[in-house]
Amino acid sequence: MRRVIRTVMCFGTFDVLHLGHLNYFQQAKKYGNYLIVVIAREVNVKKKLVFSEKERVELIKHFKIVDEAVLGDKTDFLKIIEKKKPAVICLGYDHQIKIKELKERLNQRGLNPEIKRMKPYRQSKYKSSLIKNHPR
Repeated sequence: MRRVIRTVMCFGTFDVLHLGHLNYFQQAKKYGNYLIVVIAREVNVKKKLVFSEKERVELIKHFKIVDEAVLGDKTDFLKIIEKKKPAVICLGYDHQIKIKELKERLNQRGLNPEIKRMKPYRQSKYKSSLIKNHPR
Protein backbone atom coordinates (compact mmCIF):
# COMPACT_ATOMS: atom_id res chain seq x y z
CA MET A 1 0.00 0.00 0.00
CA ARG A 2 1.40 3.39 -1.02
CA ARG A 3 1.76 6.07 1.60
CA VAL A 4 0.11 9.36 0.70
CA ILE A 5 2.43 12.34 1.08
CA ARG A 6 0.82 15.37 2.70
CA THR A 7 3.25 18.26 2.46
CA VAL A 8 3.33 21.02 5.04
CA MET A 9 5.33 24.23 4.60
CA CYS A 10 6.69 26.64 7.24
CA PHE A 11 8.43 29.98 6.76
CA GLY A 12 10.90 31.93 8.86
CA THR A 13 14.27 33.55 9.28
CA PHE A 14 15.52 31.03 11.87
CA ASP A 15 18.63 33.03 12.69
CA VAL A 16 19.00 32.16 16.35
CA LEU A 17 17.43 28.74 16.78
CA HIS A 18 15.52 28.03 19.99
CA LEU A 19 12.78 25.81 21.41
CA GLY A 20 10.09 28.07 19.97
CA HIS A 21 11.24 27.10 16.47
CA LEU A 22 11.20 23.41 17.32
CA ASN A 23 7.69 23.80 18.73
CA TYR A 24 6.62 25.58 15.50
CA PHE A 25 7.89 22.62 13.46
CA GLN A 26 6.17 20.13 15.79
CA GLN A 27 2.85 21.95 15.52
CA ALA A 28 3.17 22.12 11.72
CA LYS A 29 4.12 18.46 11.28
CA LYS A 30 0.79 17.45 12.85
CA TYR A 31 -0.89 18.65 9.64
CA GLY A 32 1.07 16.33 7.35
CA ASN A 33 3.92 13.88 7.02
CA TYR A 34 6.46 15.83 4.94
CA LEU A 35 7.71 19.14 6.37
CA ILE A 36 9.38 21.73 4.17
CA VAL A 37 10.92 24.69 5.97
CA VAL A 38 11.52 27.80 3.87
CA ILE A 39 14.32 30.02 5.15
CA ALA A 40 14.22 33.76 4.44
CA ARG A 41 16.88 35.16 2.12
CA GLU A 42 19.35 37.71 3.47
CA VAL A 43 18.11 40.38 1.05
CA ASN A 44 14.58 40.05 2.44
CA VAL A 45 15.45 40.26 6.13
CA LYS A 46 15.38 43.76 7.59
CA LYS A 47 17.08 42.92 10.88
CA LYS A 48 20.76 42.22 11.50
CA LEU A 49 21.53 38.54 11.08
CA VAL A 50 23.96 36.40 13.06
CA PHE A 51 24.11 33.58 10.49
CA SER A 52 24.18 33.64 6.68
CA GLU A 53 21.32 32.13 4.70
CA LYS A 54 23.47 29.11 3.81
CA GLU A 55 24.33 28.53 7.47
CA ARG A 56 20.67 28.83 8.47
CA VAL A 57 19.61 26.26 5.84
CA GLU A 58 22.35 23.90 7.02
CA LEU A 59 21.22 24.24 10.64
CA ILE A 60 17.54 23.63 9.83
CA LYS A 61 18.40 20.55 7.73
CA HIS A 62 19.71 18.89 10.88
CA PHE A 63 16.37 18.95 12.69
CA LYS A 64 15.05 15.37 12.45
CA ILE A 65 11.48 16.64 12.16
CA VAL A 66 12.35 18.65 9.00
CA ASP A 67 12.19 16.68 5.75
CA GLU A 68 13.45 19.48 3.50
CA ALA A 69 14.97 22.91 4.12
CA VAL A 70 15.09 25.40 1.25
CA LEU A 71 15.82 29.06 0.68
CA GLY A 72 12.92 31.25 -0.30
CA ASP A 73 12.88 33.29 -3.49
CA LYS A 74 14.68 36.63 -3.43
CA THR A 75 11.81 38.57 -5.02
CA ASP A 76 8.58 36.56 -4.70
CA PHE A 77 7.92 34.44 -1.60
CA LEU A 78 4.98 32.75 -3.35
CA LYS A 79 7.23 31.11 -5.96
CA ILE A 80 8.37 28.38 -3.57
CA ILE A 81 4.72 27.62 -2.79
CA GLU A 82 4.00 27.34 -6.52
CA LYS A 83 6.99 25.05 -6.96
CA LYS A 84 6.45 22.72 -3.97
CA LYS A 85 2.62 22.85 -3.86
CA PRO A 86 2.11 22.11 -0.16
CA ALA A 87 -1.26 20.89 1.08
CA VAL A 88 -0.88 23.05 4.18
CA ILE A 89 0.97 26.28 4.93
CA CYS A 90 1.72 26.90 8.60
CA LEU A 91 2.46 30.46 9.61
CA GLY A 92 4.23 31.41 12.80
CA TYR A 93 2.11 33.19 15.40
CA ASP A 94 4.03 36.40 14.67
CA HIS A 95 4.21 36.12 10.87
CA GLN A 96 3.20 39.50 9.42
CA ILE A 97 0.90 38.36 6.60
CA LYS A 98 -2.82 37.97 7.24
CA ILE A 99 -4.34 34.59 6.33
CA LYS A 100 -7.08 36.19 4.21
CA GLU A 101 -4.52 38.17 2.19
CA LEU A 102 -2.34 35.11 1.64
CA LYS A 103 -5.33 33.02 0.52
CA GLU A 104 -6.34 35.69 -1.99
CA ARG A 105 -2.82 35.96 -3.41
CA LEU A 106 -2.51 32.18 -3.71
CA ASN A 107 -5.97 31.84 -5.30
CA GLN A 108 -4.87 34.33 -7.98
CA ARG A 109 -2.17 31.79 -8.89
CA GLY A 110 -4.54 28.83 -8.85
CA LEU A 111 -3.32 27.53 -5.49
CA ASN A 112 -5.56 26.63 -2.59
CA PRO A 113 -3.60 25.11 0.31
CA GLU A 114 -4.98 25.09 3.84
CA ILE A 115 -3.45 27.92 5.87
CA LYS A 116 -2.96 27.55 9.60
CA ARG A 117 -1.60 29.96 12.19
CA MET A 118 0.57 28.24 14.82
CA LYS A 119 0.37 29.06 18.51
CA PRO A 120 3.23 30.79 20.33
CA TYR A 121 5.49 28.79 22.60
CA ARG A 122 6.55 30.63 25.75
CA GLN A 123 6.98 33.83 23.72
CA SER A 124 8.21 35.78 26.74
CA LYS A 125 11.32 33.57 26.70
CA TYR A 126 11.61 31.95 23.25
CA LYS A 127 11.56 34.80 20.77
CA SER A 128 14.64 35.49 18.65
CA SER A 129 14.61 39.25 19.26
CA LEU A 130 14.56 38.68 23.03
CA ILE A 131 17.38 36.15 22.86
CA LYS A 132 19.56 38.39 20.67
CA ASN A 133 19.06 41.37 22.99
CA HIS A 134 19.50 39.45 26.24
CA PRO A 135 22.47 40.73 28.24
CA ARG A 136 25.07 38.07 28.86
